Amino acid sequence: MLDEQKMRTDIPHSARIWNYWLGGKDNYEVDQLAGEAAIQACPDITTMAVQSRQFLIRSVRYLAAEAGIRQFLDIGTGLPTMQNTHEVAQGVAPEARVVYVDNDPLVLAHAKALLVNTTPEGETRYIDGDFNDPDGIVEAARAVLDFDKPVAVMFMGVLGHSPTVEHMRNTVSAFMDAVPSGSYLSLQDGSNEDPLYVALCEGYAQTGGVPYIPRSAAEIRACFDGLDMVDPGFVSITEWRPDPVEVGEIRANCGYGAVARKP
Repeated sequence: MLDEQKMRTDIPHSARIWNYWLGGKDNYEVDQLAGEAAIQACPDITTMAVQSRQFLIRSVRYLAAEAGIRQFLDIGTGLPTMQNTHEVAQGVAPEARVVYVDNDPLVLAHAKALLVNTTPEGETRYIDGDFNDPDGIVEAARAVLDFDKPVAVMFMGVLGHSPTVEHMRNTVSAFMDAVPSGSYLSLQDGSNEDPLYVALCEGYAQTGGVPYIPRSAAEIRACFDGLDMVDPGFVSITEWRPDPVEVGEIRANCGYGAVARKP
């Protein structure tokens, strides 16, 4: 049963809004209204939502197929949608272990029902946690992941909830300090380059939702300091190892991301 004290259906939630943009049904009227207002403010936001998910798919596929990673810690996973981390990872490596982390009770309820193993060899687990508590998350994740072996740490469009740039960098550092050499960081976020996206985030904060603060590309890039970038480096999410397109061209947007290895 959902925790009614934590579940607020009168205030929009970013995970449910993204679910709405991606065509999901796990959202409420307040999320739909906020989502539509966001589309009015920034018409490209639904495209950006899809491109963000595609970056996740491509990066997980690379990590499992080319980098040989078999353990994934997906922090701020959001609501299950198309091709979730465990489905991509276990599709490549059936023995892959995936731990999802989120602090929204609706996400928790759906995760328990939908984020289940796709293979008998692998393992998929959900942790009810907040990225502001790295030690607690890592301790809980130890029940599934072996932190003596490489882990892919993932932050997919969640670090804008950090109140400051320093907090954002410290959060990433805390998780990367907990994993061994040979681990990877996969991170993407929206930048402040697009004034329409900035206005969208400002409007969302006024709804009572947890503020989302876009940072500069350089500030997002700094989360990778001390790590070895995988080609093509830190780029627009649409330009990170894109799949071939049959029609049109790949167009950059204000979302940036990269995958990098801990030396």
